[in-house]
Amino acid sequence: MHNKYLLTDEWKIIEDRWNPKLHQGSESLFSIGNGFMGQRANFEEDYSGQSLQGSYIGGVYYPDKTRVGWWKNGYPEYFAKVLNSVNWIGIRFRVDGQEIDLAQLKVLNFRRELNMKEGYLFRSFSVELAEGKVFSAEVMRFISMKRKEIGAIRYNFKLEGFSAPVEIVPYLDFDVENHDSNYDEKFWEGIEENVATQKAVIKARTKKLDFEVAAAMRYELYQGSGEPLPLYPKESSRDKYAENAFTIQAKADSTYSLYKYAAICSSFHDPKESLVQRADELASQARRDGFKVLLEEQINDWKARWEQSDIIIEGDNEAQQGIRFNIFQLTQTYTGEDARLNIGPKGFTGEKYGGSTYWDTEAYCLPFYMASAGKDVARNLLIYRYNHLQKAIENAAKLGFTNGAALYPMVTMNGEECHNEWEITFEEIHRNGAIAYAIFNYVRYFGDEAYLAEYGLEVLMGIARFWAQRFNWSESKQQYVMLGVTGPNEYENNVNNNWYTNYLAKWCLEYAADCHKLVAQQSPADLKRIEAKAQFKAEEELALWKKISSAVYLPVDENLGIVLQQEGYLDKEQRMADDLPNEERPINQHWSWDRILRSCFIKQADVLQGFYFFEDHFSSEELKRNFEFYEPRTVHESSLSPCVHVVQAASLGMMDKAYEMYLRTSRLDLDDYNREVHEGLHITSMAGTWMSVVEGFGGMRVRDGRLHFNPRLPEHWQGIAFKINFRNSVLKVHLHADKHQIEKISGDPVEVIVHGETISL
Repeated sequence: MHNKYLLTDEWKIIEDRWNPKLHQGSESLFSIGNGFMGQRANFEEDYSGQSLQGSYIGGVYYPDKTRVGWWKNGYPEYFAKVLNSVNWIGIRFRVDGQEIDLAQLKVLNFRRELNMKEGYLFRSFSVELAEGKVFSAEVMRFISMKRKEIGAIRYNFKLEGFSAPVEIVPYLDFDVENHDSNYDEKFWEGIEENVATQKAVIKARTKKLDFEVAAAMRYELYQGSGEPLPLYPKESSRDKYAENAFTIQAKADSTYSLYKYAAICSSFHDPKESLVQRADELASQARRDGFKVLLEEQINDWKARWEQSDIIIEGDNEAQQGIRFNIFQLTQTYTGEDARLNIGPKGFTGEKYGGSTYWDTEAYCLPFYMASAGKDVARNLLIYRYNHLQKAIENAAKLGFTNGAALYPMVTMNGEECHNEWEITFEEIHRNGAIAYAIFNYVRYFGDEAYLAEYGLEVLMGIARFWAQRFNWSESKQQYVMLGVTGPNEYENNVNNNWYTNYLAKWCLEYAADCHKLVAQQSPADLKRIEAKAQFKAEEELALWKKISSAVYLPVDENLGIVLQQEGYLDKEQRMADDLPNEERPINQHWSWDRILRSCFIKQADVLQGFYFFEDHFSSEELKRNFEFYEPRTVHESSLSPCVHVVQAASLGMMDKAYEMYLRTSRLDLDDYNREVHEGLHITSMAGTWMSVVEGFGGMRVRDGRLHFNPRLPEHWQGIAFKINFRNSVLKVHLHADKHQIEKISGDPVEVIVHGETISL
């Protein structure tokens, strides 16, 4: 089930009518950002209807005290809130004393466009103030990809058929609140407000952790194409707020253009003592350079980014729009320039989930960034986790693990666990394995074995130590088991021997041992340093890892020829997702948690996540049996679910299923499949759309240091084209149903294998 109201366009997201019930969802869909900060598509003018006002800054967060009914040892002290920050877009309009507010006035026409090719948001509307009196506006805004602290607005307005006084109030407002704060608490306290003619600067700090942010604004008003009008604003300020208010006598049918420039500077990037001055100077420079120059920079920057990351789908406009929307939002969220930042599950589009990273980054996002952004950006994603290794060791220690065992957090800002649902915080430990897998995936892709000696092996050792303690010996099975876990399928909690977790942990122990051996051969001095730092007893610990990994219990059902999601899974009443009535879906919004936990329904790929990671460990017959058993029981109520199924369905030649799942992953938010887009976009799962096209329909794999392609396209697609950064080469890949063209456009010679045939480029 989906909720389709946007027009289909290859390069734009377009809403062509006003429906206040859809507005909060559109605020998410039309969000803009630049990796440093982001802004929901709130209106510049006041809006009294339902809205989630949201402006967010990378790295700035608030440790809100955990609220649970019954405290358990090991619970994190806080839940990290992505902080709603300064409202920099605000411009109030009053025409003849009447507020411009789309919730209160009759809307005659409305259009909103997200121009993904050029990186800006455009909106036009007309409202009736009284009979025969119409206020119309065209608004463009963007957050600069080149000038990370700058946002710019051009607000054109006109009084149609009448003249009247228009009061205009550009402002900056730090008196904001988080949608998800406990007890409606506000998280900012004001430090200073400076206001003068046509400018203002305000500065605030968070009530905990002392992040400081300064915001500055400049603005100008033009009539037609002439010089800026002289303005004599009334300047005023209060705690956390500053404004200029001025009134013009607007002439009938004359176009006025207000340009507003804002600069946002945070102590995450700059010294606290220089924030006000820096913000003020940047805003001033933006005004001097002007909107036209800033927009030109924006268009050129996006052109260069699309040059590398665009995916072309020939013959399917909906699919084309979907993939570009996902690439656009991923690029706005993370640019890879700062190893302290990561890819939050909602990016800069909402507050749900908190934290700046989940296991989604390693499992789903890394392949996109490796191929489209290259080695340095991908390495930064891994170094982010290396920098948090000590915190991961502390997280494990809080749960009773010793000897340098590392448990990476489910949700974090600074490496410390800040997620407070026990069945996830304590039990969804497979996330540890995804971080080890990302190291393997990166090294396999780039051939960068030096990374292991520099950073990777330390992380792998901490993770292996954790698994070695988390398994326990079962006398009755005479094998090592893992009890009380939650797999990727969060509709099953506290299960024993989740196949995916056991298999992943077994592999981690083996891979850590292999990497130890490799570093011993290639960089003995580094190994000595690492072992001393970690107090690693090589002979003893490697022997234990081998003993455990060779005797791990992996549940299977011989009759069906499948692996079991976990022990006892077949004891559940076996039903198919297609048998669920539409009015009961999604079940997470209609069923009790107790009913969900007792059902056989699967939220997302669990067993099949393992088959995706370790495809080469299994035959296609094994994949087919497991896919045909588990997919029909999967309700795909996680945004991370459809993409894995696309890759596997395509490899099995199940093209109808692959295409159905592709539309679901690529248009998950555009068509609001899960009825939750108003809370923000599913940023991390958007990388799954890239996986679906490149690994699914393009059949791209890395084996033995070489790229393989086994393309299988949906019947009505004429072709797909994309670029791949691979090792030291950039390839342009164009795949059709009957012919394929692969061109090396820069870098070293490279061999690719297409349908088993080796081609040298």
